[in-house]
Amino acid sequence: MDAELTVETPSGRLRGTPSPHARTGTVVVHRGIPYAQAPFGERRFAAPAPPVPVDGVRDCTAPGPPAPQGELLIGAAGWTPETPRECLVLNVWSSVRAGENAPVLVWIHGGAYLVGSASEPTYDGTRLAETGLVVVGINYRVGFEGFAHVPGRPDNRGLLDQIAALRWVHENIASFGGDPGNVTVAGESAGAGSVAALMAMPDARGLFHRAIAHSPPGDMVLTDTARLVSERFAEVLGVPLEAEALAALPPEKIVAATDEVLTRTDSQGRRSRSLTCFAPVIGGPELPEAPLDVIARGDVSGIDLLTGHNVHEYRLFSELAQDVRVADEEALLRKCDRIGLGAGEVAAYREARPDLSLRDLYVSIMGDALFGEFTLRLAETHAAAGGRAHVFRLALESPALGGRLGACHALDLPLAFGTLESDLGAFLFDGAPTGAHRSLSRRIMGAWHDFAAGGDAGWSPVSAGATPVKVWGEVDELYAQDPSPVRHIWRGLPMGPK
Repeated sequence: MDAELTVETPSGRLRGTPSPHARTGTVVVHRGIPYAQAPFGERRFAAPAPPVPVDGVRDCTAPGPPAPQGELLIGAAGWTPETPRECLVLNVWSSVRAGENAPVLVWIHGGAYLVGSASEPTYDGTRLAETGLVVVGINYRVGFEGFAHVPGRPDNRGLLDQIAALRWVHENIASFGGDPGNVTVAGESAGAGSVAALMAMPDARGLFHRAIAHSPPGDMVLTDTARLVSERFAEVLGVPLEAEALAALPPEKIVAATDEVLTRTDSQGRRSRSLTCFAPVIGGPELPEAPLDVIARGDVSGIDLLTGHNVHEYRLFSELAQDVRVADEEALLRKCDRIGLGAGEVAAYREARPDLSLRDLYVSIMGDALFGEFTLRLAETHAAAGGRAHVFRLALESPALGGRLGACHALDLPLAFGTLESDLGAFLFDGAPTGAHRSLSRRIMGAWHDFAAGGDAGWSPVSAGATPVKVWGEVDELYAQDPSPVRHIWRGLPMGPK
């Protein structure tokens, strides 16, 4: 049996273990595989370096360490100052053998570019592997380590890590039965924003062939804004904004500074469209242009795209993370002005959704500002440039908190991975997922498989004259044209890096 669990790869021999969650056949998982060297010491704030070759057989039966980070909402990775530094690792789930050329899905976790790990139980790839995919989940640098502007060091180090992981997949995945010529990169929230960024990054070209982006945030920043945020970090940390001074600090000190920076970052460096102080940085050699600009030119029209968002995205944050109060009309207008909506647009929202309270109207607007509108622009821009794009909307509502969460941000995650019993799934489905929940999970996993295998999600793609939308719920619906009553409000409003 041990021989069946040991895979011979160009990077060395790796020993895995049967997944304890498999229901059909055997799914073997290899965890904590290094795809790059630890990004600390002399490699702090540098581009990822190739991994050290494996000598003998590497034990890959336990999760690798997460990147330095704090905690955010549910599913924190559990990093501490004592956590080992070898964080640029990945996991592989496979139910096929070398040479079978199965489609490959590479998962990029979300977490506001601040937190997350490929080993979170929600992202267990067993169920997807049982559909015939080879599933890869990757860690990457988050927070200051991965996305801060550090003079003399490359920006977007977290994205460069993702590219390094994709190179590892290209070179090694055939040993796990995967086809390096049929790779889909997938992500949710910041992971989906990373997917959009990868589509625009020159160094990622040819490393993946399809893209899945669930709830992609349009939030990206110009180099000058990223520098302002880093200046605030340096001020809080009491050091000059220099690579050497910052690299001398232990990561836990920088992690601890993040909460203070989040509350102080405003003025020119405000992050009013986001819940984080970090985002992909536009303007350097790593990411020269905004994804929508690159996509509009048709430079990546050969990459198939599956993208969508949830109906009540912002409720995860309004009900769990912050006390959203809107005292009166003036307060609503003031809040909306910070995200680029004027009185006319707010009035149009009220006309489109007349039954909502001021607070609920603001929560609805924020969901569209952060995720919904960019999702549709991403798909429509891609289609207009000759690409193939499928759009979904998740309408199934969580029963948690008396139903207050609705179809909130992240509700799609346990559904897409079939991990309804994970900590996140148990919370969102109130510890008792129904047959309808499990059925929808199977349908979403089937759509992922079919799209990754051949580029067809199962419904019509966006065309020049129409945006078909598959609405996932207890009973699915397919609309030949996007039924949203608020899309017209956003047309003409800018949604680029700031």
